[in-house]
Amino acid sequence: MRAATERGPSRRVVRLARLAALAPLPTGLWRIAGACGVPLGFSGDDPLADVRFGSGFSLYMIGLSVFAEMLGLLALGLVRPWGEVAPRWLPLIGGRRVPPLAAVIPAGLGAAALTLLGVMGAIGWNAPGNMGAPGSPTGPAYWVMTACYLPLVAWGPLLAVVTVAYHRRRTVPHVRRRTHPLSVDA
Repeated sequence: MRAATERGPSRRVVRLARLAALAPLPTGLWRIAGACGVPLGFSGDDPLADVRFGSGFSLYMIGLSVFAEMLGLLALGLVRPWGEVAPRWLPLIGGRRVPPLAAVIPAGLGAAALTLLGVMGAIGWNAPGNMGAPGSPTGPAYWVMTACYLPLVAWGPLLAVVTVAYHRRRTVPHVRRRTHPLSVDA
């Protein structure tokens, strides 16, 4: 339950948090498809050229996808009640208020890291050591991979906006609007 001085998140911020949570999903689905043996367009000596389901590399791809999506879902904590009061089932902290900085600091650092990685990835996408390398996908496979990785560029900035909104909502006192003395409150 929120304190009387706190407000809930705006609809816009809730939508942005949902987008942040979903940003790693297309990349994860692309990786999982590759881990299950779907050809991704790679050839030659590239490890993605011949992935066998159940191999160590395929399990790594699945694990990375699940881990990234779990991190993405944490953005929802910035707009949900469990981001303000820890769920009762959590040992030691269950039912206690979450100090705002306990969420803002990791989320802010995550947003900065994701933004940096997204920018660096976008700048170097077609570099010789990346998608410009021999054996990298071309044609439709290139565009499918690009479309799946593109939402990662937005993940950091989306998380940053939601983090700033959480910080403001949780730390800036809510000031009630003053009404005109002659107005009638409904």
